[in-house]
Amino acid sequence: MTLLLIQMSVVLGVTIVCGWLARKLGQARVIGEIIGGILLGPSVLGRISPHASAALFPVASLHLLDMLSTVGLILYLFLIGMELDYEQLSAHRKTAVISSATSIFVPFFVGALLAHSLRIRFAPHGIGSIPFVIFLGIAMSITAFPVLARILEERELQSTPLGVTAILSAAVNDLIGWLLLALALALIGADGGSASLPIRLAGLGGYLVLMLGIVRPLAARAVKMRKKPGLSLELLGAIIAGTLASAAATEWIGIHPLFGAFLAGVCFPRVPEWQTALRARLDMITSVLLLPLFFALTGLRTRLDLLNDVAMWWWSGIVLVGAVFGKMGGAALAARWTGQSWRNAAALGALLNTRGLVELVVLNIAYNVGAFSPTLFTMLVVMALLTTMSTTPILNLLGVKNGDVQDERAKSLETTAA
Repeated sequence: MTLLLIQMSVVLGVTIVCGWLARKLGQARVIGEIIGGILLGPSVLGRISPHASAALFPVASLHLLDMLSTVGLILYLFLIGMELDYEQLSAHRKTAVISSATSIFVPFFVGALLAHSLRIRFAPHGIGSIPFVIFLGIAMSITAFPVLARILEERELQSTPLGVTAILSAAVNDLIGWLLLALALALIGADGGSASLPIRLAGLGGYLVLMLGIVRPLAARAVKMRKKPGLSLELLGAIIAGTLASAAATEWIGIHPLFGAFLAGVCFPRVPEWQTALRARLDMITSVLLLPLFFALTGLRTRLDLLNDVAMWWWSGIVLVGAVFGKMGGAALAARWTGQSWRNAAALGALLNTRGLVELVVLNIAYNVGAFSPTLFTMLVVMALLTTMSTTPILNLLGVKNGDVQDERAKSLETTAA
């Protein structure tokens, strides 16, 4: 217990300082927190002081940190699912579906093209080709919905056509990404075999029907019958208990508890005062206390020292270029096809290229089930960091300032009317 408390204290201190510095440099706080985790890992602390690193983070102690960080991620993924506005999604479904589908398909296709070469060189022994392609494709195509929302809010773009399109596209992107991740986990299985694959797929399908077809309508009906509008302590406890149960169910099926947490958030009734209260109460504890533990674990798994020759950095560059051009190119072409200017289309591509924390969640899941080796994991962590860090500079280069982005077709109509 003493060691665990010291670990948590050190992790919180480092991530707070690094997050503050990132904000001062114009980056999202999550960038600094990720870098803080890497500083505590073998790439920095392990090289500067191996004995201190081994004493502070012995291998035997990492299981407790992993369990605590998983609880934090469960609550965090519930909040992400809860933020999915399916009413706006339905209203803007054409733009959102086209933009998100293209921004998923193109980088996923790029990942599939790279998968064979990367699997030969960097995949762990025994991983099947299909699960590896799916895991790599998701890693190349995912968008960090929370980081994207924070960037839009900071630039006052959340209510502009660009902001609405980006938010909805990222929401669809995340939903498709988690469904693909569930499929990949079902294919690989907890034991790595395929004997129970039909059972896992049937369990996944049944659980989706249960949650979306029964639980969600019942929750919406229960909201209409409520007598008190506020979120009581008892109701908060029931919501968290339901989220944990949903996470446990998908873990039992053989998928992953985070998928169950995300699905619980998707099924949560859209009551604005409840959503605001939940966000205020849960986001504080997860962002301040539990998620930094996840960043530390990611840093402990990131081995920059493994990228120790020109060939390794060459492949890292290929992964980075494929991820950037696949994601930005696909999103920009889709936006341009729907009538946006090249400037707005490129801005949308830059926004959807933001990967951040959601990417790290996917990478850690793939690492834990044996789909990615430490070397490939490190390459993809570097890619996630650089693509997320590039969002703000690209928007600045495009001249996208606070609240100034307009829909080009609306601007043309205003000019004609004048």
